[in-house]
Amino acid sequence: MSIKTLLITPPFTQLNTPYPATAYLKGFLDSKGIPTSQCDLSIDLFLKVFTKDFINRVFEEAAQNQSFDFPLVAQQKEDYINKVDFVISYLKKQEVTAAYQILHKGFLPVSHRVEKLASEDLDYAFGNLGVLDKAKHMATLFVEELGDFIRANVDEFFSFTRYAEQIATSASNFDQIEEYLKYNVTSIEQLLLLLLMGKLDEHEPDLVCFSIPFPGNLFAALRCAQFIKKRFKKIKIAFGGGYCNTELRSLTDPRIFKFVDFICLDDGEGPLLKITEYLSGKIDKSELERTFILEDKKVVYINKIPNTIFHHKNLPAPTYKGLNLEKYLSFLDVMNPMHRLWSDGRWNKLTISHGCYWKQCSFCDVSLDYIGNYQNTTADDLVSKIEQLVAETGTTGFHFVDEAAPPKMLRLMAEKLIERKVYITWWTNIRFEKTFTAELCSLLAKSGCIAVTGGLEVASDRLLTKMKKGVDIAQVARVTKAFSDQNIMVHAYLMYGFPTETEQETIDSLEVVRQLFETNCIQSAFWHQFTCTIHSPIGHDPESFGIKITGPKFEGFAQNDLTHIDEQGANHTDYREGLNLALNNYLNGVGFEVPLQDWFDFEVSATTLTSGLIDSFLE
Repeated sequence: MSIKTLLITPPFTQLNTPYPATAYLKGFLDSKGIPTSQCDLSIDLFLKVFTKDFINRVFEEAAQNQSFDFPLVAQQKEDYINKVDFVISYLKKQEVTAAYQILHKGFLPVSHRVEKLASEDLDYAFGNLGVLDKAKHMATLFVEELGDFIRANVDEFFSFTRYAEQIATSASNFDQIEEYLKYNVTSIEQLLLLLLMGKLDEHEPDLVCFSIPFPGNLFAALRCAQFIKKRFKKIKIAFGGGYCNTELRSLTDPRIFKFVDFICLDDGEGPLLKITEYLSGKIDKSELERTFILEDKKVVYINKIPNTIFHHKNLPAPTYKGLNLEKYLSFLDVMNPMHRLWSDGRWNKLTISHGCYWKQCSFCDVSLDYIGNYQNTTADDLVSKIEQLVAETGTTGFHFVDEAAPPKMLRLMAEKLIERKVYITWWTNIRFEKTFTAELCSLLAKSGCIAVTGGLEVASDRLLTKMKKGVDIAQVARVTKAFSDQNIMVHAYLMYGFPTETEQETIDSLEVVRQLFETNCIQSAFWHQFTCTIHSPIGHDPESFGIKITGPKFEGFAQNDLTHIDEQGANHTDYREGLNLALNNYLNGVGFEVPLQDWFDFEVSATTLTSGLIDSFLE
């Protein structure tokens, strides 16, 4: 007996392209002859929310609740109701005729987001020829204003790329999640369950698998699982994905098994294949791999050793069959040309290698399989998969979603793309290591590379050494400039609040960032405040990094983020607003002449670095 399997991405993930987990699993299960279908409830639900009928219902519900946050939106509700379908259609198709209409003065309502936007900013960013982009930005603001209104007045859990994230993040016990699952469903959850019902009727699955990449996908998956358990007693349910892999590794609380039958860890191919074989009677329960189940009212982890190994180089290409790629839409919420890659345009997602070839950074979850288990493939195999995806999707844009793409493999891939005359546009995540010479960057550009992202983290050589990053500031400057000189955009991930980081190091780090922008080494960046995780070297041995873990107490459910005290470092929460204010200016190419002190509303130290530091490294 074949087990019919339905793979589901629960709300909400990015809206411009499918999250790739189900595509990878479907490609694998198809190769094993297991009847498999997939759906993206994230984009499906978003498109049901932003329709004339539902937005009308939103305003009615807000009136019933007597909730009137964002009154400018409420005052112009007829415009929002009548024009939402037109705006969503534009964000999907981006037709120039619709762009002119959107930009026509008075066509779209003006509310809290648009009011903050000066017309000269738009003109500066897009110029006279940027009609499509300018309209896309205005359409995005229109949708975001409606999203603000929904979250404030109708459903506090709503967000474009997550749902109910606040109750799943650092949920050391299941209490609050269980409590919220007892509440009546919201109007948005009603839509979700109607969509789910349609998929169940269409595909008639025996097994439904939810891939849960982030905390903001857990609650929606549980709502769906709760519905299935009540209505379809014979359907089995499995959870897996990034959230389970990082947060549920120590699971002991049995209550989640009211809603789910299997919870899988790490790469899903092996565990999922074993589950289908178990459900079809081919193997015994004891032969499951990396899977939690409930047995005699207790959580049991079954992991037959040795595991069935599916090496990265032997896996088939992902497949998007069953997903309507015309549904996805492009947002343009940030005008920075590098920043927009995350939300604008369709990208085929593919991994060059499995895991990280460096796997030493002290803040990273290097003990987990998706980081620590490094596996490679061949350039021929990789380019064949690229050609297969282009033929299937008609899309030539690729986002290689590696933890850190290895330079040697990037060179081989670029040479093979050029040799086989495969023309794609691509970007990926790298380490800023010296292997990326001017010659290699030139080759990557010729093969279609338009952007790279990488971790600069704290721009302090002392702290870069402490975190075992394997780079220094001088090297980062030279590597990023080599990319930029080839018109390859560079985005830097930045960190503040690393253990023992002083105020002086934070201010000096900001000065390095300022100079990197000013010298056109980087074009985009984002600040993250350091969080200690249990699977990182710091989490394993916090004392050696000068911090003390204060919680949370593990109570049987999720375990990942840890709170800590850093008696040697500064109080870095105070610096968040100033760091982001400075960065937002640098992203738009302005503010380089502003003294660093002016970004903060309290007294900070002057930088100890010379104004020509980065220039000196580039010489």
